Amino acid sequence: MTQQSLQDRPRLVGDIGGTNARFAWQAHARAPLECVETLPCQDYPQLQQAVEAYLARIARPHPEQAALGLANPVTGDWIQMTNNHWSFSTEQLRQALHLRTLAIYNDFSALALALPSLRADELLHLGGGPALPEAARALIGPGTGLGVSGLLPQAGGGWQALASEGGHATLCASTEREWRVLAQLQHRFGHASAERVVSGPGLVWTYEALCALDDAPVRFTEPPALTDAALLGHDAHAKEALALFFGFLGAMAGNLALTLGARGGVYLGGGVLPRLSQALQQSTFMERFLAKGRMRPLLETMPVYLITAEESPALRGMAQALA
Repeated sequence: MTQQSLQDRPRLVGDIGGTNARFAWQAHARAPLECVETLPCQDYPQLQQAVEAYLARIARPHPEQAALGLANPVTGDWIQMTNNHWSFSTEQLRQALHLRTLAIYNDFSALALALPSLRADELLHLGGGPALPEAARALIGPGTGLGVSGLLPQAGGGWQALASEGGHATLCASTEREWRVLAQLQHRFGHASAERVVSGPGLVWTYEALCALDDAPVRFTEPPALTDAALLGHDAHAKEALALFFGFLGAMAGNLALTLGARGGVYLGGGVLPRLSQALQQSTFMERFLAKGRMRPLLETMPVYLITAEESPALRGMAQALA
């Protein structure tokens, strides 16, 4: 079967995180995405069973090809997911699902491919700008982990998405309090990476580090309850943990913007931030993003956006990858 004929046949696209797996079905390459559903990863022993359950629920013609973005490094046939229990061989999964082709991407590479398709009403402008349309774009966002990617223009046209694990880069502190928190995290985990603070679980770990530093009781063990307490001002350490979360995110986003020369924009994705948009705007995020000494004027030219699209844009990115 030729590539052109495959473009006319049904396709499956997916965005697989540490907590949830999102899927969509597409009748052909030019068709809209349909049957968008989210399945909890913990409900299925492996990815194969999650895909089979989704396809059984939608009762549409079986896809001929699929593209899946995973919150994980993609370096070969064998995938062992970092933040959930799934592991698999890409080729064995392709055969088990009766697919002609199966493409696996890092989830933030998938989201990066969707950046050009985002509409103005799917973005919240946080500062900077205007964007240079043909310049590099940076992407970072907390979820179960911390996703990092970027989109680079190609000489012949089009874009190249970066496959990155920048969320595991070593985190640096700017204040004495931050240094003490990072020391706690390094003692606990052996390495104080960015996602040990800037992620859903990282918010809890930061809160626990603050409680340990002040010899205070730990009242929250789950991100939603901790976040609610922080936003309502019901717990001082929860509030401080959220403030550190935003500050470190701003510092990491600024680092990424300078590394890529992201005059095309800096995009904040992931599953955590859209629910915290008001707190994000009131936080030190933008100040920490800009606080790069002599490079502040350059960063002030770079627009920063929060992705607010209701449907996972990474699904569009995977459809684009198949095209």
